[in-house]
Amino acid sequence: MKGEDETLDSFYRGSILVLQKKEGYRFSVDAPLLADFIQTKRSDEVLELGAGNGIISLLLSIKPFKHITAVEIQESLADIARRNVELNNLERKISIIREDLRQYQAGKKFDVIFSNPPYIKKGEGHLSSSLEKSIAKHELKCDIFGILEKTAELLKNKGRAYFIYVAKRKDDLFQAIEKNSLKIKSLRFVYPRQESPPNLLLAECNLSSEKEVLLPPFILYDERGNYTPEAEEIFRGRINAEEG
Repeated sequence: MKGEDETLDSFYRGSILVLQKKEGYRFSVDAPLLADFIQTKRSDEVLELGAGNGIISLLLSIKPFKHITAVEIQESLADIARRNVELNNLERKISIIREDLRQYQAGKKFDVIFSNPPYIKKGEGHLSSSLEKSIAKHELKCDIFGILEKTAELLKNKGRAYFIYVAKRKDDLFQAIEKNSLKIKSLRFVYPRQESPPNLLLAECNLSSEKEVLLPPFILYDERGNYTPEAEEIFRGRINAEEG
């Protein structure tokens, strides 16, 4: 199952196993933060736009939902995502679709849509020697506006959408949300340390919110450089789901 160029890692106290490329795309702290932020119900049909190696959908598997469809453009990552689904015996709960999300036609709408989009604007930053990593991190194939356009197209009227994005590009995220007639329901900024500026933000959107709620900040490290109690709780895999 594991290739020579891959590692096998475990998460949520060993309950989730994840194959990752040694040199290609490897997820970081944003994946468990988004998985924790997403709230689900047992009846939810869920869509992931840009699945990478499937890590966020895998982490969501500890929560209630009906089914997740995870769309990934890169064949190499879609392949490892499929193997990760099989490795965790989740074939009945998670389907991996190798497709350009901009072209994806589901034939239905979803209760929950989520995405961890590429953070780096096309033409900015340094591309990695790994094309796989560059496509995952840079807006080479799709930008935040394309992701929000597809979200608005496929979200049910009473559905919820969840995103994690870099704080320094929050204006781009907000513009993409507004352009596609979505509304921000809640925001949470992520700070590496108490005294640091935020580096990430979590956003929950829908089609009808009238008021935006600013949630308490999330702090990753304490003054001693250890994970804060909430960070430890998230990395252990806490359940934070809606009833129903």
